[in-house]
Amino acid sequence: MTKATTDTEESSEQEGTLTERLRDRMFRSEDHPYRIYEREIGRVLEPGGTLLDAGCGRSAPVLSGFRDQAGRLIGVDLGEAEPGVAERGVEFHSRNLCDTGIPGAVADVVISRAVLEHLEDPESAFCEISRLLRPGGHFVTLAPNLGDYVSLFSLVIPNRLHPWLVERTEGRAVEDTFPAYYRANTRRAMRRLAAGSGMVVESFRYVGQYPAAFMFNPVFFLAASGYEKLISSVEPLGFLRGWILAVFRKPLAGG
Repeated sequence: MTKATTDTEESSEQEGTLTERLRDRMFRSEDHPYRIYEREIGRVLEPGGTLLDAGCGRSAPVLSGFRDQAGRLIGVDLGEAEPGVAERGVEFHSRNLCDTGIPGAVADVVISRAVLEHLEDPESAFCEISRLLRPGGHFVTLAPNLGDYVSLFSLVIPNRLHPWLVERTEGRAVEDTFPAYYRANTRRAMRRLAAGSGMVVESFRYVGQYPAAFMFNPVFFLAASGYEKLISSVEPLGFLRGWILAVFRKPLAGG
């Protein structure tokens, strides 16, 4: 169980509903964490650079969005690629993030979106990401914040129930739901994992969004929206926001 997707990736069954109209009125699409994440990728990715998505998904949607900027697109995911992914220029590797089988120092930028919470062994995954990065390269990740109520509920609810819940609250397919462990989803954990894998934390911020988990009910959505507006406007409450956007850098040799 993990966060809901953006406007364009939500269930078509929600289009035109009252909660969708409330969302569009109360929250700007450009402020969604996915949009902020994509802008951060564009900032650190030099034209013609190699972009590797660790946990790209079967359709590699984020990678495909950078095919005009990147010179090479590499996707890694446990699942099999959907038809058409290769035609969009994505080199797809169906492998575990702890052992991708890809030569080292191949990527200028490694990215991951809503992936860290699913890592059973984040230490090994971070070491593999560091190995894949060229010196001076960046790892940009957007991950659910363990301090958020959705993450806390997800953590205490048995993984066997996640597919059922996600299908009913978010409309997401059962096969796109994976076990969640939340072993890398705090500031402290990310700092520790970065240090253990030879990377440094370049930036770290908490990012909020609309209460996607309550899109099924307009009353619950309005109540949760008030909470989201509060923690987004009061900086000391930022640690309660739903997402963590972190950028790590692999130091240059001898730097």
